[in-house]
Amino acid sequence: MTEASGSTRLTEKFAALEEEGRAGFVAFITAGDPDPETSFTVMCGLPAAGVDIIELGMPFTDPMADGPSIQAAGLRALKAGMTLAGTLDMVRRFRADGQTAPIVLMGYFNPIYSYGVDRFLHDALSAGVDGLIIVDLPPEEDAELCLPAQAAGLPFIRLATPTTDDGRLPTVMANTAGFVYYVSITGITGAGSAMTADVAAAVERLRRHTDLPIAVGFGIKTPEQAAEIGQHADAVVVGSAIVERVGALASSNGSVQSVLDFVGSLADGVRRART
Repeated sequence: MTEASGSTRLTEKFAALEEEGRAGFVAFITAGDPDPETSFTVMCGLPAAGVDIIELGMPFTDPMADGPSIQAAGLRALKAGMTLAGTLDMVRRFRADGQTAPIVLMGYFNPIYSYGVDRFLHDALSAGVDGLIIVDLPPEEDAELCLPAQAAGLPFIRLATPTTDDGRLPTVMANTAGFVYYVSITGITGAGSAMTADVAAAVERLRRHTDLPIAVGFGIKTPEQAAEIGQHADAVVVGSAIVERVGALASSNGSVQSVLDFVGSLADGVRRART
């Protein structure tokens, strides 16, 4: 794998989506939830269910941006023995299985710092990771991970929020690559619902500051909401609603197929957004 392959996979995916004239669908799951093997089975089933890009959460004990569903997922994964090394191994196994869907790791800096930044970047690239979203590293901390990641050829994807004003946006966009992740609501994951009119205006404003694709997440829970957001965004991200269904597997309430069926309904919503 070349250093730039992660960036290439993302670029090629968004180019293909533009050619198809549709928004992409990004699905979030937490690595190792409810246990490593079940999590890997779900992950391997996501592309066939219609997922364009996989957002893989790195479990952490103190996920300050996440609501109860994703917090619980992280704790289940950690209890089941998932580690950052195990998360990277999931990606490696996924690639060894011949899977080509782009994978973006999302999480917090502390586990990466403990793992070692240089070692992490090397291992992430060699495993087949295509991008990073690290929610607790603002632009002022770019030297910690963003700049080394960019130098290694691993896109660092930045978050923009409803409170990121026009004065702040150039700073946020300065070292962003891959795509921009717009957080459609204020607050934690799983809280509230995205308002389509607000998202449309926000996406239009972001486009004045960047040529990168814009993905919208937080507060999208149903195929209908996904379809509405897909009319305006380049990609639609769903996390908590999927994670809640994965969580049901911990108590044998549901099946992997039921999770993938729900994911498929969200993917169908995104695909019909512009028809």
